[in-house]
Formats: sequence, C-alpha cells, structure tokens
Amino acid sequence: MILGGVPVFGGGVPARGGVACPKGGVACPKGGVACPGGCDCDRSSARCRGGAGGVPRGLPPKLATLSLIRWDLEELPQGSFRHLPALTLLLLSSGRVGSIGDGAFDGLGMLEYLFIEDSQLGSVSPGALRGLRGLQFLSLANNNLESLPRDLFRDLGTLRHLDLRGNPLRCDCALRWLLAWGGSRPSPPEGRCRGPLPHLGTALAQLRPQQLQCQRRELRPFQSLPFSSLGAEPVSLQGHPGVFLAQPALGACALLEWDQLGGRFRAQSVINGSSPVSCHPVPVGDTLLLVVAQLRGGSWVWRRSGGPGSSFVRHQSLGQGHLRRPHAVTAARLGGHLYLGVADSSKGGTSTVFRWASGAFYPHQALRPWRRDTHLEFLELGGRAALVVCSAARRPQVYLWSGGGFVPHTDIPHVPDVYAAKHFRVRGSVFLCLTRFLGDAKVMRWEGSMFREVQAVPARGSLVFQPLLLAGHRYVLLGNDFAPSRVFRLGAAGRLEPEQELPAPSPRAFVPVAAGHRHFLLATSFKGATQVYAHVTEDVGT
Repeated sequence: MILGGVPVFGGGVPARGGVACPKGGVACPKGGVACPGGCDCDRSSARCRGGAGGVPRGLPPKLATLSLIRWDLEELPQGSFRHLPALTLLLLSSGRVGSIGDGAFDGLGMLEYLFIEDSQLGSVSPGALRGLRGLQFLSLANNNLESLPRDLFRDLGTLRHLDLRGNPLRCDCALRWLLAWGGSRPSPPEGRCRGPLPHLGTALAQLRPQQLQCQRRELRPFQSLPFSSLGAEPVSLQGHPGVFLAQPALGACALLEWDQLGGRFRAQSVINGSSPVSCHPVPVGDTLLLVVAQLRGGSWVWRRSGGPGSSFVRHQSLGQGHLRRPHAVTAARLGGHLYLGVADSSKGGTSTVFRWASGAFYPHQALRPWRRDTHLEFLELGGRAALVVCSAARRPQVYLWSGGGFVPHTDIPHVPDVYAAKHFRVRGSVFLCLTRFLGDAKVMRWEGSMFREVQAVPARGSLVFQPLLLAGHRYVLLGNDFAPSRVFRLGAAGRLEPEQELPAPSPRAFVPVAAGHRHFLLATSFKGATQVYAHVTEDVGT
C-alpha cells in the first residue's frame, strides 16, 4: 500500500529467498527465510499482524521494511528495534502503542520513514527519536497526542515532513517550539488545533509562534513590613495609589505609599485610635473622609480637606448607640446618594446603613439586630442595588433596594456560618465568593432570583476569599491561617483554576497596588509581618 506517497510493504505473501533458518522456535517457511509466527517475511520485508507483548523477534536481520498491524504494545522502551539495524521503513498501524520511551529507536540509523498511526498513542518521551539521523518522513497521525515535548526533533536535520493530523492537539505555549521548528522546514507540520478556543480548528500551517501566548504569571515576595495589620482599603490620592491599613495592635490607621526614590513601600501612621478594625476611605468631593471603626472608644469619621501631607481631624462620631462591636465597613452610591454600611458583630448590636447628608453620616436603616453580623457587601443584581449580609448566626441574607431602603429578598442556602462575601462579574453574570472558617469556601452565581453554587473550594481555616484585578488579570485569593494561601486564576464560567501558593501568614485582606508600570499585591497579616508581593510576568516560550 501507499502512505503519504511512500511505498509500504503489504498485500499477498512475499517471495522468500534462500537464507538459512536458525535453530530454535522461529518458523522457517519454504524458501529458508526466518519468520516468527504471525508474520510474513522475505529477505527485506516483513508484515506482522495481531500480536502483543513486544516487538517480534527472529525476523531477518537485514530487514529493510517492517509493518506491525493491529499490534498491542503498552510501551516502546529503549532499543526496541536494535535487532533490526537495517530498517529504512517502519509502520505501526491500527493497534495500540501506549507510549514511546527515550531511545526507543536506538540503532536505527538508516531509518528514513516512520509511521505510527491509528495507534492510540498518548505520550512521546523527549528522547524518543534519538539516533534517527536519517529520518525524512514521520507520521503520528490519528492518535491521542495533545502536545509533543520540546526539542523532540533535535539533531533530526533530515526530517522534512511531519504528519500530526487526527490528533487532539492543544495549541498553547507547549507547542510554540513546534511552530518555530516547522518554520524552518520545507513544509510545515500537518495537523489542526483541537483547543484552546482561540485556535480551535486552526491548521498548524496557519499559526505563527507569536500567536501562542507563553506568559507565566507569578507573585514573588518583594517586601516584608514589620507590623501586623487587619483591614486594608485602597485609595487614590491625587492620582497616587495608596492603602489604608487598620493596625489594632498598634492602635493606629496607617497609610501605605510607594517611595519613588527608595523603590519600596513605606507606611506611616495618620490616625491614632483604639483597636481600629477598619480604616475605610470615602472621597466626598475634594474632601477625603476616613471611617475608623474601633472595638473600643467608639467609631469615628475623620476628615482631610488638604492635599497629601495634610493631617486628619475628627469630623463626627459614628453610630452612637447603634454600633457596639463594628466588624466591617463598606460604602456605595445608590440613587445619587452616598451610603455607608457597618456590620456589627456583637450579640446585642445592630448592623446599620448610614446616609451622607448635610455634611455628616446619619443612620438611615437598621438591619436585623442580634445576628452577630461579620460583613456587608453592596452589589447590583438584575439592575437593582442589593446588599448581602453575612453572619455567624444564620445563612447570608440578600436584600434588594426598594427606593427608600433595603428589603429582605432571600437567603443563600446550604452555606451557614459565612464570614464574608465578595462579588465579581464575568460577562454580565454576578458571582459571590463566600468565606467559611470551618467549611468549604463557595463560589455562587446569581440566577435571577437566588444564588446557586458553582464551585466548592476546601478552605479550613480561611477568613478571606478575595476576587481582585491585578495587572489586568483576574484572580481569586484564598487566605488560610494554618496552611499556605492559594492563588486561583479566574477561568471560564467563573470557575477557579489553581495558580500558585503564597506563604502569607494569617492573612485578613488582599489588595492590588500599582506603582507606575509595576504591580504588587499587599497581604495583611493578623499574626505576622504584612507582606508585599510583586506580580511578575515571564515569557517561558522559545
């Protein structure tokens, strides 16, 4: 038969010449040519059908052409064909070849044509083709190959044609080297991409190496700040990014800023207080307000009207008689008005929504009392403003804005004891990341009237499950008090894909920070030093 324009042994019983048969268990048909059972042989060609267990032995030593049809081979190990050094053409077809090991074709320096087709081949070792210095034509068509190891064709200077048709090739960074190699050949490799989506169905001949992204993103330790911190809130001060840090152990709110001359971050205390758990900046016109929620001494709103370097002054007391143990602060604009939500975690406290009016925040709506709330999250659901309230006493509650206040709408089932909820959007869909210290963290999606689970992530010891945008890429970070924190990249349909681990000790917040063209991640720590990680992008392709 003919494969790719190359004649392959087959069809009928070949003529047998006068070669003396060796003694032993090898069949010696009429004509005196050694030939094992299941094979038809002459001096230069052999065709074997339906065997298993390894490459047949006892074939004519000067064989030039060998065809193994429907042969079952778990693996081709090193030196599988060393007893046939004169082979110029080898065909394995319609059987099974699980994998090809390093040096599988050692000793076949004269081989010119190699066909391993329709054989369920799933993996090829980097050194599998070692020693094939005369190979001109290679076909791995109709197998299960998603990729090929880099430098597979090193030292194969004579190889001029590669056939990869019928394989589920994944055209990503791992195949970039192949496109670069194919660009120097007389004809490009044959085959089509089975994925990922941007290249689905594209012929290899139509791709260029630069079209396959080979960027590896990583967070690397950059700076350790010698203090613990709890909450962290980003702010832009006249175009310069910063982060306000709540430092309950030091009794202060600190402002973290980039030191251009030193090339490092520095933090200085801007407000001294009493066990602040949140230092939440709220811009109002040209004025910067800082809501300082404290465990002792009451909560306060501070004001800075001047530019950077101006001091903060007390502006008002917040929630006298309403807040006993504030736990989290968030702000949002609804219907043209500024609202402030404060979660109260005491047994007798009441979470409260405040409204900015006449230069101060006034109580607007008291949410459910006696619930030990731990977090509030403003968001938009179906075009309406909404609020998710998390509590240690019951399942998270979803409120919808009715024009004058928030009305209970539904709870989120099957997730009691949620510590915090953070939302993000993907292609118009709203997702929630729910943190649970004793149960799996959950990713939920809004489906018109309620949230439904998309993914569960093991999260024993976690108090932060934070989606964020860093250097234009979407991540979700899961902090942990007893194990390394984990970084996930955000995949299709809001699903999380593992990216790396971070040795951040007992984190309580993750905040992206930009400094010029550089991007960083700040990780506050309740028990250790606050950490800064640099976001690094490397091209790992060739």
